Amino acid sequence: MTAISARTLVAGVAGAPVRHSLSPALHNAWLTASGIDGVYVAFAPPPGGFTRFANGLRGGAIRGLNVTAPFKEEALALADRLSDRARRAGSANLLMFHDDGNVEADNTDGVGLLDAFAVQAPGFNPADGPVVILGAGGAARGAAVAFLDAGAPQVVFINRSAARGAALADMFGERTIALAIEAATPVLRTASALINATPLGLHGGVGPIAPFASLARSSVVMDMVYRPIRTAWLEAATASGLRTVDGLAMLIGQAKPSFEAFFGCPPPQIDVRSLAVATLEG
Repeated sequence: MTAISARTLVAGVAGAPVRHSLSPALHNAWLTASGIDGVYVAFAPPPGGFTRFANGLRGGAIRGLNVTAPFKEEALALADRLSDRARRAGSANLLMFHDDGNVEADNTDGVGLLDAFAVQAPGFNPADGPVVILGAGGAARGAAVAFLDAGAPQVVFINRSAARGAALADMFGERTIALAIEAATPVLRTASALINATPLGLHGGVGPIAPFASLARSSVVMDMVYRPIRTAWLEAATASGLRTVDGLAMLIGQAKPSFEAFFGCPPPQIDVRSLAVATLEG
């Protein structure tokens, strides 16, 4: 990275907490390798202060923000223009600040999800069977949009709150349903993928919902958590003989289109995963 000046392009990530974010390490490594005069920083707006913070950036003082929990729905609400995938997911993880004062929202989580599968589960085809998603938050919605667009014949939500799961199924239409875990065995037997879109892995648990024995041997299991990279959920899936995809691959995948939006070119082909692993282990 060159010395910061008035010409330096600035982008960043906003969340609460945000100290743990690997996004600055990824983007700044790409910037250095590209020779771009830019910097990517982390912002920690106070609780209840994200909308005020983001509105203060209108006019292009910085190029844009990645947005992480718990601000993704607020990010969508303050935007003047929405991409179709952000609208359908009901949340935004990318805001672009234009010179005319308008804010544009997008959601690259689904792009990152499919990129992670392409990298770590080559040959996976979401059209081969239903995709089962644990959870009903923004991450689950983003995953549903991605898999439906990629040709999944059905997306099944399993959530502790049956009402919330049913509401999501209604929102996405006829190719989505919500089931209780007790009723999910038949669909699990034909599932192409099982996605954990809950924070369970952050706490080192597998939890009461670990139906790996019901899955076909061709199914792929994913955990969106990347701290730790190999969650207990993924280790249990591996022990059951299933292929797995980790949250770090998704993080890197969603960062790629964000970098291009911020800095005008695709990220260079460098090994940012090893950098991220070293950061996590450091």
